[in-house]
Amino acid sequence: MVHIGNLSLITLKGTHVRLEPLTVAHAAALCAAATSGPRDTYAFTWVPATVAEASAYIEEALKLHAQGRALPFATVDTATGQVIGSTRFLNVEFWAWPLGNPLQRGEDVPDVVEIGATWLAPTAQRTPINTEAKLLMLTHAFEVWRVHRVSLMTDARNMRSRNAILRLGAKNGRRSRRACRPTSARRARLRNRRFFRGSGGVSPRASIFAFQTLAGGFRR
Repeated sequence: MVHIGNLSLITLKGTHVRLEPLTVAHAAALCAAATSGPRDTYAFTWVPATVAEASAYIEEALKLHAQGRALPFATVDTATGQVIGSTRFLNVEFWAWPLGNPLQRGEDVPDVVEIGATWLAPTAQRTPINTEAKLLMLTHAFEVWRVHRVSLMTDARNMRSRNAILRLGAKNGRRSRRACRPTSARRARLRNRRFFRGSGGVSPRASIFAFQTLAGGFRR
C-alpha cells in the first residue's frame, strides 16, 4: 500500500552546483538557460523554449510536489550564480508499513524515488555539474531519507545518458513503453524507456566515479 506524504523543501549544495527549490520566480532564468545555445541535445527531454512554457513547466512540477509525488529543483552554477537547468526527485512513493516496523523511518520520509527530468544549458553540459548534482541527490536519498531504492530512467535511444548512468554504478533494469502526454511543445508518442536502479546506499563505484569526474579526471 502507498500513501501520500509531504516532501519538505531542501537545498543541496556542492562545489560546482547548487540545487534549490524550483519556484515560479525561476521561469525567466529557466527560459534563458534553455535557449542559450543549440537545443539538439533536448531530443529526448521536454525543455521549455519560452517564458510561458517555463511557467507552465514549473506549475506542473509544483503541482506534483503538492501531491507528494515530486521534489523539483532549479540547478544553479555556483561559480556564476546563474540558473542553468532543472532536475527533480519524481515518482516518489511512501509505503505504509505495519506499526512498529523498523523499516518505517517516518511517515513523511519516502521509500522509493526516481531521479530524472534533468536538463542543462548547453554550456553546462559535459562538465562536472551534472555528476555532482546526481551525487548530491543520491547521497541525500540514501543517507538522509535512507530510501530502499533509487531509480534513474532515460529514453532507450539515449545512449549518452544510458552510458553516463551506468558509469555511476547503477544496474541496468527493465525496459517499458510509455505514452507521452501531448503538449504544445511536443507531439504524443510512444517511447521505450530504460530503467536503472540502485539500492541500499551510494555505491563505492558511484562515489569514486563522481569524484574523479569532479576532479577533472574524466569528462563524458
